[in-house]
Amino acid sequence: MIQTERALQHVLEWGHSLTGFADEHAVEAVRGGQYILQRIQPSLRDTSTRSGRDPQDETLIVAFYRELALLFWLDDCNDRGLIASEQLAAVEQALGQGLPCALPGFEGCAVLRASLAALAYDRRDYAQLLDHTRRYCAALRAGHAQAAGAGRWSYAEYLHNGIDSIAYANVFCCLSLLWGLDMAILRARPAFRQVLRLISAIGRLQNDLHGRDKDRSVGEAHNAAILLLQCYPAMPVVEFLNDELAGHTRMLHRVLAEERFPAPWGPLIEAMAAIRAQYYQTSTSRYRSDAAGGGQRAPA
Repeated sequence: MIQTERALQHVLEWGHSLTGFADEHAVEAVRGGQYILQRIQPSLRDTSTRSGRDPQDETLIVAFYRELALLFWLDDCNDRGLIASEQLAAVEQALGQGLPCALPGFEGCAVLRASLAALAYDRRDYAQLLDHTRRYCAALRAGHAQAAGAGRWSYAEYLHNGIDSIAYANVFCCLSLLWGLDMAILRARPAFRQVLRLISAIGRLQNDLHGRDKDRSVGEAHNAAILLLQCYPAMPVVEFLNDELAGHTRMLHRVLAEERFPAPWGPLIEAMAAIRAQYYQTSTSRYRSDAAGGGQRAPA
């Protein structure tokens, strides 16, 4: 696999064409991308015979890391106000349609979308990636607006929106696009769609539980634990959310046991289910929940 420093340099060179892009976005994208790719490397080698896509191909790996960095950057554009609202609207439209951004300072958006379009093993994955990007951006906007408004979502509404704002669908679709994982075909199976929804709900709950203390310390309200405490001050929210997480995880494992998905989907889903312990806890900046993390919050 491409060396970390070399990969990071490629992502930074691309990302610095985006207004508000920070080194942190590249660092966490490479860390997270390496975690995922390392977990599914054996399965990717198995699929390469059919797809002809080399798991060690630097062009594919860097494209994947850049997509992850884009997601981190978009999240912070909403939560930290890195760019003006009119700029963000133009960026979201361009990314969701696969077109150049009409405003200067965002050339990297078109570069990434053009590269993914050219690299797509199945063009249906590229079309689906654009759709997922639109959903991700809409969910981030909705969450930000809800947290800042007077009205409160129910827990069910929050989790429904959070499934899109965790961006796992973008991650899976990008992997399929680059390495020919047949996600467009698998989507026809109800069990596969159920797995995607369950793992995204698991990711949302893991993220909120891990970032609860940090979110509360900085006044961030877009977190399931904080939302529930606002509505039910005496509620044991951590116990409740851990029970929810355990239930979603059991349902996920039941579906995986009953259905056989082609490589590398089993290891990939398992990797994402383990991300709280294997990735969040070891982050030196974005995902750290203690004071050493510099006071930053886990992303939406």
